[in-house]
Amino acid sequence: MEKTQKDALENPLEKYPKPPYPKQQQSFPGLASKMDPLPDHGEDSYVGSNRLRGRKALITGGDSGIGRAAAIAYAREGADVAINYLPEEESDAQEVIALIEEAGQKGYAIPGDITDERFCEDLVKQAVKNLGGLDILVNNAGRQQASESIADISSYSFDATMKTNVYAPFWITRAALEHLKAGSVIIATTSVQAYDPAGILFDYAQTKAANVAYVKSLSKQLGSKGIRVNGVSPGPIWTPLQICGGQPPEAIPQFGEMSELKRAGQPAELAGIFVLLASNEGSYATGQIYGAAGGMGHP
Repeated sequence: MEKTQKDALENPLEKYPKPPYPKQQQSFPGLASKMDPLPDHGEDSYVGSNRLRGRKALITGGDSGIGRAAAIAYAREGADVAINYLPEEESDAQEVIALIEEAGQKGYAIPGDITDERFCEDLVKQAVKNLGGLDILVNNAGRQQASESIADISSYSFDATMKTNVYAPFWITRAALEHLKAGSVIIATTSVQAYDPAGILFDYAQTKAANVAYVKSLSKQLGSKGIRVNGVSPGPIWTPLQICGGQPPEAIPQFGEMSELKRAGQPAELAGIFVLLASNEGSYATGQIYGAAGGMGHP
């Protein structure tokens, strides 16, 4: 049988743009639509096979980056999807909603700041109301700001990082639990920074280590209820997180070059992991951290 383009072998070294990338910087939180090169979230490549038919997913940070890739994949696998994002990211979010609807699924945009406890509780309420339930929760949204010294990190910035990356998943998960039935899944986006932290990401790395513990501990609480909890640990992925303060501007042109694959990863390259962990095929995986880091870090 002749191989189709989808079946053909792809050299991961040549699959996506390699450094040097254009030097660029955006104000926080950044837009994927203004990045050069544009990130690949699977818009033109992800093909579903009904692995999540009838499921109902809430994804934080679903407007761009890894969350956007997961949202597109989930919709094309048959799930209805609600995404959360900051109001400044509205244009990116509407692109995602259009892609969800093009896949024949219902998409709901819920803007708001997850550093606010009341909003986190309301976010879950809105998602459950719009979706008609909830059985996939993806705590993906993150805040990352590089600083050369701990002395340069203000208490405001430290607090914002902690609330976005640690408090918000706690608040959202606590609110969501009453709606999750046996067979439901919770997925957290962690990072290689939890295992091999960079000096310039002192506060961010601590939150990613906390996310790993969130997965490991919560999976033990919820296993007997038939609810699985897992994490995805990315390495250097080409997202707005990096170009709006997540990396020093001078580091952007060579971003990802230190990986074994000599380039930044693309959000689309993680989509399949999020689908596996949400699907029935992943039914024996809980308390696990799945890495996708181009050969860097752990696990």
